[in-house]
Amino acid sequence: MIEWVAFRSGARPVPRPVATPLVWATACGGALTLVAVHNILVGTDRPGLALAALSLLAALLGLCARFSAAPGTAVLCWLFLNGFAVPPAGTLTWAVHRDAFWLACLCAATLLGTGLARLLHARAAYRRVTTAGPAPTPSSPDDRPPFP
Repeated sequence: MIEWVAFRSGARPVPRPVATPLVWATACGGALTLVAVHNILVGTDRPGLALAALSLLAALLGLCARFSAAPGTAVLCWLFLNGFAVPPAGTLTWAVHRDAFWLACLCAATLLGTGLARLLHARAAYRRVTTAGPAPTPSSPDDRPPFP
């Protein structure tokens, strides 16, 4: 007869973040796809939509990444945004105010996603630990422990 046994007992740990190289590879593939779709549907004259889409991608990637992956994810998304969603396509340019704002938006989105994931995981772990059951309450005054 087969008996099913749980491998772990007790509270489940907080999920581990995905490895940074995998997050960066997904950022490259996702950013390339989003910018290509943006260029086909909208064109290169409206980079604000591409920034919004890449910020959403960065936030989604931040949900499963470490905090240390945030700057690299933001830079990779910015490279595709600057290189292919802004004319002249295929050429990296640096306009100080615009590109600094874009990098700040992408980095903030990634950090926001990572922070939100950590908060939700910690809250879920806290609920798993604290829902073990209420402590028994004494039924009479004689059952209470004496004060020290």
